Amino acid sequence: MAKPIYHFDPKTMTYFRIDNKIQYRISNIISHLVSSVFAGLACFVLFVMLFESPNEKVLRSEKLELEAQYELLNSQIEEIQEVLTDIQQRDDNLYRVVVNADPVPSEAREIDKTSVKYKDLREKTSSDIVVLTTQKVDELRRKLYVQSKSFNEVFDAAKNHEERLLRTPSIQPVLNKDMKRMASGYGMRIDPIYKTPKFHAGMDFSGAHRSEIFATAKGTLTFVGWKQGYGNCMIIDHGFGYETLYAHMDGFKLKRGQQVNRGDVIGYMGNTGKSTGTHLHYEVHYKGKVTDPRNYYFQDLSPEEYDEMVRLTSNNGNVFD
Repeated sequence: MAKPIYHFDPKTMTYFRIDNKIQYRISNIISHLVSSVFAGLACFVLFVMLFESPNEKVLRSEKLELEAQYELLNSQIEEIQEVLTDIQQRDDNLYRVVVNADPVPSEAREIDKTSVKYKDLREKTSSDIVVLTTQKVDELRRKLYVQSKSFNEVFDAAKNHEERLLRTPSIQPVLNKDMKRMASGYGMRIDPIYKTPKFHAGMDFSGAHRSEIFATAKGTLTFVGWKQGYGNCMIIDHGFGYETLYAHMDGFKLKRGQQVNRGDVIGYMGNTGKSTGTHLHYEVHYKGKVTDPRNYYFQDLSPEEYDEMVRLTSNNGNVFD
């Protein structure tokens, strides 16, 4: 007969007999197997944490090399952006000024950094430098596109520069070399009828009845007729954003749709509409906004005459309309 098997219970400090030997041995084997598996897993995890595999070493090396390349690329992009920023400043403050073009809006040069494109890219990579570099490259590409387009506009404007000069108001609308016909200038004035302050959107020139009125630049007559408050009125579209308005006229010499050149007689001074005396009310509009007409007499006045005109038109009274 086989010898009986006893098991020691450390809790009760006693031995007890095991009758089912097979079950006991199977349980004992399973217990050892489980302990061995856990011990093996613990050793494996510890090994993985402390030591890198050959593939991991290669990947880590490649990652460091890529980050170094991105850093170098970033520095090169920043250098290019500095050069491009200098070109942009010269474009806005010199080239476009020479051809009398508006600066390029700053928002036109920017990109949308909140784009879904960058969100998706950030989810695909754990390195912010990849997203940042991609944004910089996109921004550089956008700025180069806008700058190229701007230079095309400057080139076209330069080709049209002579025509633009012909179409820019640049003389007085009446004969006024002695400066004695200027009655009132642009700005806040006292209304001659209501005796209240009001904004005077042009310049008043006094003179004899039916004195000749001249077109101040090349253009097309777009309005010839009666206009509320202005009386007999003519408007010339000069192109390039410029319009001039002539009001309170006695009569017209030309018709709507006709072409005029600088210095052509277009009509005669009168006292029509809301007016208290014979005079011409003259306005200059640029891109739909009224501007001070005295800024557009550069072909007609010497520096001394211009200073005298400024002095005479700075008074607060003597408005005729």
